[in-house]
Amino acid sequence: MSLTKSDKAIIATIWSKIATQADSIGTEALERLFTSYPQTKTYFPHFDLHHGSAQLHAHGAKVVSAIGDAVKNIDHIGAALSKLSELHAYILRVDPVNFKLLSHTFLVTVAAHFPADFTAEAHAAWDKFLSIVSSVLTEKYR
Repeated sequence: MSLTKSDKAIIATIWSKIATQADSIGTEALERLFTSYPQTKTYFPHFDLHHGSAQLHAHGAKVVSAIGDAVKNIDHIGAALSKLSELHAYILRVDPVNFKLLSHTFLVTVAAHFPADFTAEAHAAWDKFLSIVSSVLTEKYR
């Protein structure tokens, strides 16, 4: 799967809006993840997972920062996220399905924040992009 020029343009446009609210979007996406898929909490036994916690906020910022790195390096996502892939595969040992679940909650969060901009075309482009990001993050598992 590859991104078209149109996909890349849409991703960049939406990203410019996400970047203005990055911390809150990241935190909200994680809160949705933990609420909708409680099994994902098992990787965070040391975190305060209550709404608005400092740890959720900090990790949400890290998540959105990584997505931002992928956007900035859209033609070289594998290289941009290689170390993150190694961390999740070899050290944290995160179940790869969790990346797909987080992608879903991220999409829902972005759609909720920017409903006028998150058209069907934007949804398709972002879904494709986050599928690539998820694939890159799980490639070290193979």
